[in-house]
Amino acid sequence: MTLEILTSDTLGPLRHGFFTRRGGASSGVFNGLNCGFGSSDQSEIVRINRARVAESLGVAPEALITVHQTHSADVVTVTSHDQAFPEADGLVTNQPGLVLGVLTADCQPVLFSDPEAGVIGAAHAGWRGALDGVLDATVDAMVALGATRGAIRAVIGPSISQRAYEVGPEFLETFVAEDPDNTRFFANGEGDRYQFDLPSYGLHRLRAAGVGEAEWIRHCTYSDAARFYSYRRSVHAGEADYGRLISAIRL
Repeated sequence: MTLEILTSDTLGPLRHGFFTRRGGASSGVFNGLNCGFGSSDQSEIVRINRARVAESLGVAPEALITVHQTHSADVVTVTSHDQAFPEADGLVTNQPGLVLGVLTADCQPVLFSDPEAGVIGAAHAGWRGALDGVLDATVDAMVALGATRGAIRAVIGPSISQRAYEVGPEFLETFVAEDPDNTRFFANGEGDRYQFDLPSYGLHRLRAAGVGEAEWIRHCTYSDAARFYSYRRSVHAGEADYGRLISAIRL
């Protein structure tokens, strides 16, 4: 099966992709294009999957750069494929030929570009990272490399949607403590539960950071098991582990 790669005109003309799980070599609960070494999938199979991603973007496997993600607001500036990478959740570069990638399974994968300045970025933004400012920090790091804030384009890839994201009252309280207006990202659910709109919150943070264009491509990871991995769906199904989707962009 060939790879399925979702793209956005907003990021054009730069090569990029929000890769679905289709077209990979993994099997079992990881069936498809699992690109996460942090999973219990076979490492060699994950390498094969990542090599397919790199090839589709026209680079060698070692040019596909990812980091150990920790739901932080930390961002690393990538200068070459052989540098040591610390734990981080955002990456930026102005080096042609490098591919920046992030791994997700419900969290937001966000790809950034300022094609005129020749600067790109990628961020893994779950609720914790988004609340703590990883999207803002990624924009700041791009500006430090020469990007113009208003010229930056940002696209949120497949993420868990509001109707699938049930949270408790303490979750709401965490967001309200940060900003009372954050109640607008929550809808009432069953009993004392709420439904959180992660992509809308991500768009809010991107626009507040001053990017020129921001959009969500409107695919829900939880609701489409044939195309996407989902941490929350795997928990509800009682599965032992789950695959990781990759989203990537190159100059």
